[in-house]
Amino acid sequence: MIEKRQFYIDGAWTEALDGRDHEVIDPATEEPCAIIALGGQADTDAAVAAAKRALPGWMATPAAERIALVQKLLAVYKSRAEELAQAMSLEMGAPIALSRANQVGAGLYHLQNFIDAATAFDFEAPFSDAHPDTQMIHEAIGVCALITPWNWPMNQITLKVGAAAIAGCTMVLKPSEESPLSALLFAEFMDEAGFPKGVFNLVNGDGVGVGTQLSGHPDVDMVSFTGSTRAGRAISKTAAETLKRVHLELGGKGANLVFADADDAAVKRGVQHMMQNSGQSCNAPSRMMVEAPIYDRVVEEAAAVAQSVKVGAPSEEGKHIGPVVNATQYEKIQGLIETGIKEGARLVAGGPGRPEGFNKGFYVRPTVFADVTPEMTIAREEIFGPVLSIMKFETEAEAVEVANDTPYGLTNYVQSQDAERRHRLARQLRSGMVEMNGKSRAPGAPFGGMKQSGNGREGGMLGIHDFLEIKAVSGWAAE
Repeated sequence: MIEKRQFYIDGAWTEALDGRDHEVIDPATEEPCAIIALGGQADTDAAVAAAKRALPGWMATPAAERIALVQKLLAVYKSRAEELAQAMSLEMGAPIALSRANQVGAGLYHLQNFIDAATAFDFEAPFSDAHPDTQMIHEAIGVCALITPWNWPMNQITLKVGAAAIAGCTMVLKPSEESPLSALLFAEFMDEAGFPKGVFNLVNGDGVGVGTQLSGHPDVDMVSFTGSTRAGRAISKTAAETLKRVHLELGGKGANLVFADADDAAVKRGVQHMMQNSGQSCNAPSRMMVEAPIYDRVVEEAAAVAQSVKVGAPSEEGKHIGPVVNATQYEKIQGLIETGIKEGARLVAGGPGRPEGFNKGFYVRPTVFADVTPEMTIAREEIFGPVLSIMKFETEAEAVEVANDTPYGLTNYVQSQDAERRHRLARQLRSGMVEMNGKSRAPGAPFGGMKQSGNGREGGMLGIHDFLEIKAVSGWAAE
C-alpha cells in the first residue's frame, strides 16, 4: 500500500493541516492501492498564501529564465518517465503501453510546444510600427488554481502548469483524487527542476472541498478547470462572487461524419479512436454519422473492429484497453448501455456486463450500437466509456444539423476526399476543433471547445495567452 499523505506547499513537503485519509482504488482489482490525504480549508489557505507571496518575484523574473526552468522540468520529466507511466497505469487503469506512449507522451509534447512557442514570442513589444509610443505588455494574471481530471492526468497538468509557469503565474494544483499519484510525482519534478518556492503548490482534495475553496478564494485570480460540465457550472457560480477569470475545458459528444467517399481506413480509425483510453476522453468521436449508401457496410465493419479490440489488465504489455476508472463510472456506463437497448438501438457489438474472462475490475465490453436516432439518450449524453453510437444521414445538410444538435462543442470529425465539402463543414460544424481524415492538429495548435464544452484554449502560445493579462502603456518611447 502506497501512502502519500503530504502536500507540496511553499517549496516543501508538508503534512496536511486539516486533512482526512482517502483510499485510491486500483480499477483493475477494485482494491485500495494507496492512501492520500485530502486537504481542508487550512491547507488551501496555506497553499494560496504561498502562491501569493511568490507572485511578485516570479512575475518579475525575465521570461527567458522562466522558459529555462520549464526546459529543466522537461528534462526531469523525461528522466522519470517510467515512474509516471507506472503510476498512471496503477491509479486510473491505463494499459502500460498506452501509459508510456500516450499518457506520459502527452506531457512531453505539451511542455516542448510551450517552450518553442514562448521562445518566439515578445512578451513586451510596440503596439505597431506606426505607433511605437504605445507598448503592449503581456503579464501574468496572478495566482491560479489548476483543477485537473483523472482521465489524462499528465496531459492536463502539463497543459496548465507549463502555460502558467511561462506566463509568470504562481499556482495551486488540485489534481483529481482518483489519480493523485502521478501528480505527486510531478510535484517532485517541479522541485527537482528548481522552481522558486511558492511558484508551484499542490494540495490533494475533492471537488466539494478544496475545489470549491480554491474557486471562491479571494486571493485566487484565475481558475483553470478540466472536467465535467456539471462541475464547470458549479465552479463558475462560485468564482463569480470574486469576479475571477475562469477557464473551462469540459465534456464533449463528438460527431464523426463518414461520407461515401471516405478513405478505406476511416471506419477502423474512428472505432479505435473511440475505444482508446477505454473511451474516457472528452474529444472521443462517440457519434459515428454515416452517409446512407455505405451505412450497412460501415455498421458491419465497425462491429468487427470493436469485436477485435482486446480488453486486458493495465499491467499487461501490448495493445488493448483497460478498465474504466471507478465503480461510479462503471455503473453509469452499464446503465447507459441498458438504456440504449431499451430505447431501441441495435446492439451490434459488446453489451452489458464485463468482458469474458473478467469477474472483477471495472472492465467494460467494447460496445457498438447501430440505428441510433438523435433523440436517444446514448446519442445525447456523454457516456465516457467504450461505447459508440452509429447514426445514418441522407444529406450533408442533415448531417450538419444533427451533429450540431448537442449542448457540447468540443471536437467534430469529417471523413471525405472532397476538399470543398471539408471546407464547408469546417465552417458549419459548431465545435472548437474539427479534425479531418485522421490528420492531427499541428504542434501547439489550440485545444478547446465552445457551447457547454467550455471556453479558452490550451496548448502552444494561445494556451499561454490564457494566463496573461494585456497591458497597454502609452508614452513609452523616449522623448
